[in-house]
Amino acid sequence: MAAPEWGAEIIDQLEFHWDNTMWPRLRGLDDDEYFWEPVEGCWSVRPRPDGAFSIDRAWPPPEPPPVTTIAWRLSHMIVLVLEMRIDHHFGDRAMSPEDAVWPGGADEALDRLERAYRRWCGEVRKLGDAEFAAPVGAAESPQWSQHSFATLALHVNREIIHHHAEVALLRDLYRSHPAHQEDAV
Repeated sequence: MAAPEWGAEIIDQLEFHWDNTMWPRLRGLDDDEYFWEPVEGCWSVRPRPDGAFSIDRAWPPPEPPPVTTIAWRLSHMIVLVLEMRIDHHFGDRAMSPEDAVWPGGADEALDRLERAYRRWCGEVRKLGDAEFAAPVGAAESPQWSQHSFATLALHVNREIIHHHAEVALLRDLYRSHPAHQEDAV
C-alpha cells in the first residue's frame, strides 16, 4: 500500500465539505439574512464613512465574545482565513487586516468566498511533501511560524468547517424566526 499523499488528503477533506455541505447551504443567502443581528450587540460588517465596509473587532477580544452575524463569519473566512493566507503564502505578502476590503453584501461575499476557496485549493494542491513538512515561518504570525504547512492547512480546514457550521445555524435561526416565517420555503 502506497503512503498517503497528505496534501491531497487535506484538500479532499475541504472539497468534500464544500461540495456536499457548505456551498449547497449557502445558496439563496441575501443581504437581509447576511446582515441579520439575532441579538443586540452583535459584531458585523458595517459601512465606514468612506462607503467601504469594515469588520467589528477588538484585541484582545471581549469575554465573553460577542455573537457575530453571518456577514462577520463569512468575512472572517474570506479575508482572514483564505485571502490573507493566499497572499502571504502564494502572493506578495502585502495584505493586512487594516487594509483589507471587507465584503459589503451577500453576493459579493459568496463570490469572493468561492474564488478564495478555489484559489486556496489550487495552490495547496501544487505543494509537495517537503512544502507540507516545512515550517510556515514569516508568512504567519509568531504563534504559527514554527508549525508545518500541513498543520496550517488542517487549521484552515477546521476554521472553514466550524465557521460554516455557525453560519448554517444562523441561517436556520433566521428562517425559523417569527419575523421571517413568510419567507420560509
